[in-house]
This record gives sequence, structure tokens and C-alpha cells, in this order.
Amino acid sequence: MNLYLRMLYLLIASFFKPRLPIEHPENTLTLSVLPNDIDLNRHMNNGRYLTICDLSRVDMFIRTGLASTMMKEKWMPVISEHTMTYKRPLSLFKKYEVRMEITGWDDKTFHMTHTFICGERVLAQGTSKGCVVSKKGVIPPDEFIAKVKEKSRWCRHQESNSGPTDYKSVALPAELYRRMAIKGHFIPSIDNAEIEKQKQPPGTIRKRLFSL
Repeated sequence: MNLYLRMLYLLIASFFKPRLPIEHPENTLTLSVLPNDIDLNRHMNNGRYLTICDLSRVDMFIRTGLASTMMKEKWMPVISEHTMTYKRPLSLFKKYEVRMEITGWDDKTFHMTHTFICGERVLAQGTSKGCVVSKKGVIPPDEFIAKVKEKSRWCRHQESNSGPTDYKSVALPAELYRRMAIKGHFIPSIDNAEIEKQKQPPGTIRKRLFSL
């Protein structure tokens, strides 16, 4: 159950983190050893390191735009190889960092490194290879990267063309009506006296009410 909670937290947190470049990205997760992470030797189980690497990959996929591209194209990530060298144990409730980097790629797979660190000490290091597959087979990394870059350029273009929001027209209904009338939109009629009334500060209207 703890792994599902970690995944849920990661999915939410990753959307609020800075975006990462698609080429040679690096990320860092800060975690702690929980009771269901340890084995009979009272340190983190060897298999748990590989699971944590999966969480690190999910964070990177979201922040680089890989995840959204795979969902749109109905592609799926697959790990074809994973190795891990263990140097020092991680005891219960110990806080640590796992750093991941995509160091390169060939015609089929991405090459990744994973480093577990506590303070200045390296606890474990590993490498992995992964690819993206579709119904037709393996997607070449160069094609995949180009697809993500294309989507990123389109998103920036949309943001640049959207223009700033006119908050004043939203806050002042009368002014908004006037602007819409100028553009020829059908709106309820509103005279200049009503516009001037809405522009007056609230204190002025209250004074008039009390004077009556």
C-alpha cells in the first residue's frame, strides 16, 4: 500500500516541479526508508532499490514531457536492462537521495544512471536501459525526442499567442459591457449613468443611501 501512496504523492508533486530538458535530463528525489522497505537484515531490501528507480523515472517522464507524449501516441515505456551495485546499507528511517540521469541513447534504447546518496556517501549505483514501444515495435529515441520537442514548441506558441488576461474588464462589468458593445456583440442595454454609478467607490453609494 505504501508504494501506491508514494506513487500518488509523486504524480502530484511532479506537476509542480520545474520542467526538465528532453536531452540529458537529471532529477533528484528525497525519500526515507520505511518499515515495509526493510528485510530480515533490518536494512532496505535490494529489490526496493529498483522500485525506487521506477519512481525516479516516472518523475522524469512527467517533467520532460515524455509521459504526455506517450499517452497521446499510446506508446509504452519498457525497461530492458537494469543493474545495481550495493556499497552501503540503508537502515530504517534513514533519509537519502536518488539521482537519475539520461546519459545517452542508441538506435533503440535510452541509457540511464541511478545513484543513491546519503550525505556525501554513495550507497548504491546502477545503470538501466529502456525503450518506448508502440503496436508496430520499438520507437527510435531520436524520433521520440523530436516528437516531444515538437509538442513543446506548439505549447510555447499557444502561450505566446494567448495574450495577457484583461483583469480590469473582468472586475468592472460595466466596462466589459461597453467593450463588447463596441465589438458588436449583443448585450443588455446599459446607459452612461449606470456606468458612472458602477465606477463610483462603494462608500459614495452608501452615503447616498443614508442621506435618503
